[in-house]
Amino acid sequence: MPVSEQILPHLPYLRRFARAVSGSQSSGDAYVASLLEVLGDDPSFLPAGSDPKVALFTAFTRIWNSLSINFEDISSDESGDNSASRTIERMTPLPRQAFLLHSVEEFGVKDIATILGLPVSEVVELIEEAGREIAREISTDILIIEDEPIISFDLESIVESLGHRVMSIARTRDAAVRACKKDKPGLILADIELAGEGTGLDAVDEILKSIEVPVVFVTAYPERLLTGKRPEPTYLVTKPYRGETIKAIISQSLFFNERAHRLARGPEKGHSPN
Repeated sequence: MPVSEQILPHLPYLRRFARAVSGSQSSGDAYVASLLEVLGDDPSFLPAGSDPKVALFTAFTRIWNSLSINFEDISSDESGDNSASRTIERMTPLPRQAFLLHSVEEFGVKDIATILGLPVSEVVELIEEAGREIAREISTDILIIEDEPIISFDLESIVESLGHRVMSIARTRDAAVRACKKDKPGLILADIELAGEGTGLDAVDEILKSIEVPVVFVTAYPERLLTGKRPEPTYLVTKPYRGETIKAIISQSLFFNERAHRLARGPEKGHSPN
């Protein structure tokens, strides 16, 4: 199959990624155009033997990361960038790429390792570093709804390692609801099975009646949420979990929640929409 046919379906995603890492659509498109020129002259520049999308992104990052200028701070040259975009711009280069590849383009860690030419362990570290950088920009108070002390302490440690604050640890439905009446969390980490009457689902349902907040369910019973009878959660982590998974999901949910709120408010005065 010709190279053009292999990569054509994936070019819109590469343009999205290029825009995010460069800070503007015009700059991102210029890099994509340069890559296409290279492939036109030398199709072998596209790595063989891998998924075409992975190969395309690998070829792009090979060019991008070969230029020292791309390891300097970027500043968008287009108006209308929302605050979530500016958060991405403030990240250091490799964590920025790893975060975007993982959270926006939805590549797995092994594919990201291939794309960036790095060991898997280093990719995991980069994603965690991105989470810490996001936390510095979007630091928030987090409510943990969990009745098992060992797990709640572990989640608390994970949250604080990212630079966020634990607002409260609630072991019951009623305690969770009371905590949110007292203070508004920026994010909720919730188990399903809780001590006493009621579940984590009940607590979240009640809380969401009065406030809007992103929720990450951390549960050993994912089937309770994936029934098709109710809106399925955007963020779901299955126990036993890995700490790096929790960190990535927290950062991802806060980043996209900020972006969604920004878009819902519309462009700032004097700015045009993206």
